[in-house]
Amino acid sequence: MSLARNSIGASLLLFCGLFSAPGYAGLVLGAPPRESVTQADAIYDPIANFLTRITGQKVTYRYVDNWLSYQSDILNGAYDIVFDGPAFIGWRMAKFGWTPLVKLQGNLRFVVIVAKNNKTVNDLKDLEGYPLCGFAPPNLATLTIQFEFTNPARQPNLIAVRTFANAYRGVVSGRCVAGIMQAKLYQHINAKHHAARVIYRSQSLPNQAFSAGPRVPPAMRARIATALLSAQGNAATSKLRAEFKSGQFVPATAQEYAGLGKLLKNVWGFNLRAASNN
Repeated sequence: MSLARNSIGASLLLFCGLFSAPGYAGLVLGAPPRESVTQADAIYDPIANFLTRITGQKVTYRYVDNWLSYQSDILNGAYDIVFDGPAFIGWRMAKFGWTPLVKLQGNLRFVVIVAKNNKTVNDLKDLEGYPLCGFAPPNLATLTIQFEFTNPARQPNLIAVRTFANAYRGVVSGRCVAGIMQAKLYQHINAKHHAARVIYRSQSLPNQAFSAGPRVPPAMRARIATALLSAQGNAATSKLRAEFKSGQFVPATAQEYAGLGKLLKNVWGFNLRAASNN
């Protein structure tokens, strides 16, 4: 009887051990709230399924429908693998030791524009207190420009728009004195209308990327990166790359994202100096 009881006990311990083993619950894939749930599922579910096959662990895509929830998830370490922009990647690297894996091709660069006939605004400092058309934070374009204003009391008045084209129209119509745009898109639009001029160009930033957190072991991170660069990875990420009009992913390095968490300094909860004391 005792032998049978011991066997049952051992089996229960083994069973419980399987379900309490680190990583058994799987890994969570995350991305910013840019699409509807239907669109996001169509883009990220194939990637999650592909990563499940690659890692041998269940990878589940977690959808959020607003930036506050997304930021809260990042602050609380809810994700294991994320596709997002360089500011968030740099912040997670500094705070939690994340590793960038693969990125979209090309770099990101932004410009601040004014109407072509505006002769009084020639520098960012001239915009203090004036309406500036741009995406609501924490959009990278807006964060990049806001970072240049070191005095919180002397900032432009941000007028939120939903597209870079709307920022251009806001400037031309007089709704805003200036607008923030992606550099290449500005060139494309202004080539048709010739109604604006550039007063500021940002430095180039590395593109959006997949990164992995500390719950993903180094060997698994390397396996994921290699897989995402493969033909099968291209197939799994085809809808994502189409969304951003990008070719296949390319390797990402920690050096190019290091320090970019500073762009989030004015976003609540992301102050790295305060975070380091946690």
